[in-house]
Amino acid sequence: MISALSLVALLLAAPSPVQASSPVAPGAASARVKSLKILVLSTMLADEGIGEWGFSALVEVDGHRILFDTGARPTTVLENARELKVDLAGVPEVVLSHNHSDHTGGLLTLRKDVQARDEKALARVHVGRGLFWSRPTADGTGESNLPLKTRADYAAAGLTFIEHDGAQQILPGVWLTGPVPRVHPERNWSGTGRVRTPEGLVEDTIPEDQSLVFDTDRGLVILAGCGHAGIVNTVDYARKVVRAAPIHAIVGGLHLYALDDERLNWTADQLKAAGLENLMGAHCTGLEAVYRIRQRAGLDRKTAVVGAVGSSFALGQGIDPRDLAR
Repeated sequence: MISALSLVALLLAAPSPVQASSPVAPGAASARVKSLKILVLSTMLADEGIGEWGFSALVEVDGHRILFDTGARPTTVLENARELKVDLAGVPEVVLSHNHSDHTGGLLTLRKDVQARDEKALARVHVGRGLFWSRPTADGTGESNLPLKTRADYAAAGLTFIEHDGAQQILPGVWLTGPVPRVHPERNWSGTGRVRTPEGLVEDTIPEDQSLVFDTDRGLVILAGCGHAGIVNTVDYARKVVRAAPIHAIVGGLHLYALDDERLNWTADQLKAAGLENLMGAHCTGLEAVYRIRQRAGLDRKTAVVGAVGSSFALGQGIDPRDLAR
């Protein structure tokens, strides 16, 4: 059986273009987003399409389209997009929030599906520094990081990865946080994994975890995959590097389902203090967490809902939860 270290060396030798981004200094000027829609393509709840433990969303922002995460199973997002009559050809860029397979599992299938129709579709993939670091299995004999194991296949499919080590404005008013500083002691990850960093083998805190931030006249909109960096850390960092504006909306997975009452109440109170106006908590947010934040942040059933496949948030229109979560 090949060791994890040997596997890493073998995979790193395979061609897989990775470009480094140029981080932007905090406080850099930002344009404002005028049109924004976020459509959920993968999460657990579904009253149309297929539910799974995973996350993906299609972003349409000022005439541009971005696929954020790619779900867990290879074909879930592909099938849900077809059922929702969404064509991913013409979507040039993908953002992966972190390395976990429930966010990266559909990438190769989706790329192959659109490639024949549009060679540039889903070809540029934004990742945080650390996504391709080795995650050895518990017994040390294998590799658990799906993107690392699949790297040669990514290269063969013509994917180019752009690695972010800090905040970056990738479109006017559209920001990637890159890895988020862990100022508050939020520990929204399993605590059992290990990652091989340049400094050695350490606890895997999912250091590459990143979110998308949209700067709008109504405030900031944050799209998160799992929020492993901590949603409060992410909110604080977004307000530091983009603009010290209220949080108009948060969409996606926040990994709050395992929190006890004290930590959940603290999180809700921090989000209220940041001016949270809309919440669509999908994937690993947790049902109780959504309702607790709704209560403590002074939201209601129109402005704080559980995200479902096909549900959406649109700037100026708010949340469309579909039927089951309404």
